[in-house]
Amino acid sequence: MKKVYLDYAATAPTDPEVIKAMEPYFFEKFGNPSSIHSFGQEAKKAVEESRQALASSLGAKPEEIIFTSGGTEADNFAIFGVAAALEKKGNHIIASAIEHHAVGEPCKFLEKKGFKVTYVGVDKSGIVSPDDVKKAITDKTILISIMHANNEIGAIQPIAEFGKLAKAKGIYFHTDAVQTVGHIPVNVDELNVDLLALAGHKFYGPKGVGALYIRKGTRIERFLHGGDQERGLRASTHNTPGIVGLAKAAELCRQKMQEESEFQARLRDRLITEIPKKIPEVYLNGHPAKRLPNNVNFSIRYIEGESMLLNLDMLGIAASTGSACTSTSLEPSHVLLAIGLPADIAHGSLRLTLGRWTKEDDIDYLLERLPKIVEKLRAMSPLYEKK
Repeated sequence: MKKVYLDYAATAPTDPEVIKAMEPYFFEKFGNPSSIHSFGQEAKKAVEESRQALASSLGAKPEEIIFTSGGTEADNFAIFGVAAALEKKGNHIIASAIEHHAVGEPCKFLEKKGFKVTYVGVDKSGIVSPDDVKKAITDKTILISIMHANNEIGAIQPIAEFGKLAKAKGIYFHTDAVQTVGHIPVNVDELNVDLLALAGHKFYGPKGVGALYIRKGTRIERFLHGGDQERGLRASTHNTPGIVGLAKAAELCRQKMQEESEFQARLRDRLITEIPKKIPEVYLNGHPAKRLPNNVNFSIRYIEGESMLLNLDMLGIAASTGSACTSTSLEPSHVLLAIGLPADIAHGSLRLTLGRWTKEDDIDYLLERLPKIVEKLRAMSPLYEKK
């Protein structure tokens, strides 16, 4: 049976070149970067060269890069770190209504501790309005957090405008760039961000490693207490193989980005055009143009998303109904509800995300089989019969 992986937004395979770059640091160059002997210094050199490489890919300075265990930790670090550093100055945070749970849950936790959070809404395409953000600012606002692109519907936000607005008001601006780094150009100065989170496994690097960009001069409290690694901001022995892999993945993406994004956008647009032709009452979620080159999200009426995924999986096709982090939840996607979809339609969502190894015939395979699955599921739906 043919295997087709269309869930790259959940995680991506690790590129073989990345694995090759990591291999020496598991056995030959295994030293602790904090050790002063030659084994440790060899590992430290690799960590610092990787820091330089990753910083260059983001237009940042090496000392502004803090390595983490992934995107969730980076987002948590940014939010809790700024809140702790500035709580005497203010207790108000602004976030969008469609943030990943790695941002949303820390905000909810801070609300229990006395902070106030304004969740700015989005339009029907999933775009946050700069005017709405501006209106939400108070004299107690210390942080604005809006994701670069949404993980479910692929909507790309006007981040540079938010950053410019925050800077004018003297407010720190954080963006979750987990879905964009490695896929579209990301430059911290062009985006006007003070903090930016990323995760290696979303752009063909290893799992369990990520980074937080912290603009020089940003006030932030340390996140993990223990040793003095990462300028005293994040204790823990460095994951040297992971850090090397993260930097190598970023380097490869920089080399391949234009070619890959153009090819994936062509396949994406083919899906956007052909699926509604083959299946009635299918609606695209997210902005038709301001979206990631590899993301497609549809609402398919009169069926339940989980049943659709199970049927696709039986045919060797991996897809998603939304974020992989909430795939066990029976609740409809908060992102789809935020763009105005009723709960019953939100439950019938299908997210297809493409990547480095997606081929044209993978799309052919899906387009041939998806309509039959939908037809079968609708035949069993009492809602469809009453239509």
